[in-house]
Amino acid sequence: MKISELRERVRTAREDESNDEDLRNWLEGKLPQLHRTIRTRDDAATTLFNFIQAYVERVPDMLEAAQSVANHAKLRPQLIPVLKVAEEFFLRPPEITETQSGLLLLLDEAYLAHRLVEEVNDRYVAHGGESLIPMNNTRANLIVHELLGEEYANQLDAAVYEAVAGLLPEEIFQSPAFLAYKDGVGEQDRHEVWRRWPNMAEELGVGLTWRDNL
Repeated sequence: MKISELRERVRTAREDESNDEDLRNWLEGKLPQLHRTIRTRDDAATTLFNFIQAYVERVPDMLEAAQSVANHAKLRPQLIPVLKVAEEFFLRPPEITETQSGLLLLLDEAYLAHRLVEEVNDRYVAHGGESLIPMNNTRANLIVHELLGEEYANQLDAAVYEAVAGLLPEEIFQSPAFLAYKDGVGEQDRHEVWRRWPNMAEELGVGLTWRDNL
């Protein structure tokens, strides 16, 4: 995994002279259309600005965590190819991503990476396992989906589904490696994996809450 290269790409985007202004202007244009289920604190633009920074900057940490989990769970052959796709999404995005600058340039790619990790977790849970990667990024992904717009975000989701379907076919969940993981990883092991990244999911939701009942 090219974790240092991922971090360098984020650093370069943060240092882009137009980064802050472009991102704030983009958010100002999104605020009037923001779905009413998404609430922010007093300064909505600043709250969302901080949220997007955290969302993008967490991609290297997330993939590093996922790599550690793959090794810990002895599922490296099954998971690393999927994580490499997330890495490629971030470093060499597909043609469907839109051209921007600074962190906006990376928001699409960050969404692809976060969504791919979410899909991996969902598939493992659906087959009787535990969430392999110590992040619950569903709510953060829903917010970014809303910011990107339904049509465009759905195109990105389709790219994720295609990648996961090709790399995590159903037969993997009947493989000896997966069955051994389900039977052999104890509760203490899972807590140890999660303990190493205790606040990652919380930081992704900086200043944002999701109202379930309207």
